[in-house]
Amino acid sequence: MSTQQRADPVPRRPRLDVGIVPVVVAVGLLATVTAALFSGAAAPPPEGLTDAGPIVRWTLPLVRVLHDVSASLTLGALLFGGMIVPATRGRGKLDDPRVAHAFRVATAAGFVWALAGVVGVVFGFADAAGLSLADPAFVSAFMSSVWSIETFRVGLISAAAGFVVASGSALARSRWAAVGLGAVALFGILVLGLAGHAGGSADHETAVNALGAHLLSAGVWVGGLLALIVLRPTFGTSLGVVVRRYSTLALWCWVTLGISGVMAATTRLGTWQDLTTAYGVLILVKVAAFLLLGVAGWWHRRSTIAALTSSTAGVSTAGASRAGVSPSAKVLNGIRSRPFVRLAIGETLLMGLTFGVATALARSAPPVPEITPNPSIALALTGFPAPPAPTAMSWLTAWRVEWLFLATGLVAIGLYVYGVIRLRRRGDSWPVSRTINWVLGWLLFIWVTNGVLSIYGRVAFSWHMILHMTELMIIPIFLVLGAPVTLALRAIPARTDGTIGWREIVLRVVHSKLFVIAGNPIFAGGLFFFSLIVFYWTGLFEIALRTHTGHLLMTTHFILVGYLFAWVLIGIDPGPKRWRPALRLIVLLATIAFHAFFGVSIISGTTVLAPGFFDTIALPWVPDPLADQRTGGSVAWAIGELPALVLALVVAAQWYKSDSREADRSDRRADRDGDAELTAYNERLANLAAHDHQANH
Repeated sequence: MSTQQRADPVPRRPRLDVGIVPVVVAVGLLATVTAALFSGAAAPPPEGLTDAGPIVRWTLPLVRVLHDVSASLTLGALLFGGMIVPATRGRGKLDDPRVAHAFRVATAAGFVWALAGVVGVVFGFADAAGLSLADPAFVSAFMSSVWSIETFRVGLISAAAGFVVASGSALARSRWAAVGLGAVALFGILVLGLAGHAGGSADHETAVNALGAHLLSAGVWVGGLLALIVLRPTFGTSLGVVVRRYSTLALWCWVTLGISGVMAATTRLGTWQDLTTAYGVLILVKVAAFLLLGVAGWWHRRSTIAALTSSTAGVSTAGASRAGVSPSAKVLNGIRSRPFVRLAIGETLLMGLTFGVATALARSAPPVPEITPNPSIALALTGFPAPPAPTAMSWLTAWRVEWLFLATGLVAIGLYVYGVIRLRRRGDSWPVSRTINWVLGWLLFIWVTNGVLSIYGRVAFSWHMILHMTELMIIPIFLVLGAPVTLALRAIPARTDGTIGWREIVLRVVHSKLFVIAGNPIFAGGLFFFSLIVFYWTGLFEIALRTHTGHLLMTTHFILVGYLFAWVLIGIDPGPKRWRPALRLIVLLATIAFHAFFGVSIISGTTVLAPGFFDTIALPWVPDPLADQRTGGSVAWAIGELPALVLALVVAAQWYKSDSREADRSDRRADRDGDAELTAYNERLANLAAHDHQANH
């Protein structure tokens, strides 16, 4: 980024292009009405069921369009303000006007998001209960029951996130505040996937994962494009840089949206013939819009972005003066940006149409029933049929793809390898052993979360403990030895234009006060042990067995806790000052002793943990859940020994290398100064001896 671009003058109160937002909402509303009439999404319920009335039935999908557009715009504005739009004054001062304009947009959109979310919950409850808003029983029923129903609970959580983001945006001014509030906005959008339309399908986990990825990618993509158009008058000669950065992000979102859309469709459509139903036709409309948006993105990258880049480059070098950009340069920049603006507006309207169709689709009955009739006990509890009794071959042949974990592992490997390739292309070296450790760690993660341990670990305690110990104590060792933070800091270029990139985020975390606390070996060891106690001797264990969300959080928690514990012992990435190897070995031995106590506690236990789950599922090949639990305790005790030995050996090896390096440094210093330190020491001993001799005589 050139100095002139960072100093590009922007009016304190430019006229933002907010007119596109109501147009997009109007297109979405029109598409919703049309699609709902076509599919019957707003038709009265079947005879015998209570009806909240046409006002509720029609208002609900229309409010959802407003909710989705405003939530996306909130996220997009914060994303642009924190990570995409270059600063106007040096390295991004807190009063950067571009950030202030992004906060203004996020504030307005965030409050609309929160209001629409609350209205959607109220009307949604009325629709589910079959009560009109004027019914005297509505208020009492709403207040007593709304929080206990998952769909409305997550709706209120999302609305609360929107309110927090809007309130924070009204007060904040820094780019780091934009990044933090953007993370809250991401959470507020993602949480809606936990109780979306697909959540009750027979293939529950695939449906929820697909919906979550769909919501996030659509929110970033649509919200980013809306923010780009609305904030465009503030960009000045940085428009080309902004568009190029957004284009890269949009490509990732387009791919994610396509994959998640296919995954979601497979859970709702049984055969190709189902595409001829009203539900299938709406899906085809979404597919057509998705492909058109892909073509528009390709045209942007091929033509309009290149024109904008050449335009802004010319303005930066030839058309700028100390007072600002010359009028002729402004005109040239405006002319060259017109094709991009027209195409971007067309894309945005098409996205609004897609939002409307998706809203109607979410209220339409799919060809494949969402609830499996007369499910087995195992299917009702876990979302999967009970697996057969395991055999020796099950370790190789038992597979059930968990798309989220599979994608996570593959992306982690791909990004790491890409970083290594970038280093080698510029002539830097990277140890092969680190790459091997990282790849092996994630391949093991993929096998654990998609193979036999994931299948049987969801229904039997002994298998669950193998799964858990592998995630907590084995996988993190490989990942820590891969040194991903060091690779990221070397491979990701630093931002010099005031924006916050991934490298800046990594540095912020590594040098944060919170990480100083978390990186303390005593804290990491305590978290390692007490998280086991809290998880298994509270209701969290049963929640993880019964719910997809609980299972995801459990896996994430134990991978992170294990990674932190391994890092404080053997980590080679930058962070808080490391303790001496001897002290780290003491912490390791103490933690493993507590871990052994945990295993013994399970072995000697007299009651079944999560009895509501294991007593109900009653697998024929697990006749005694308590005996299986004691076997799991033995597994926890036994598995902890080998990783502990590996950690101890690595700490000892690092200790030896540290001492060797110190000895080498001492030898080199002695060669340079003629071993002055040893000479001084010998002279001191000689002086002491002479003093003692004089004292005795």
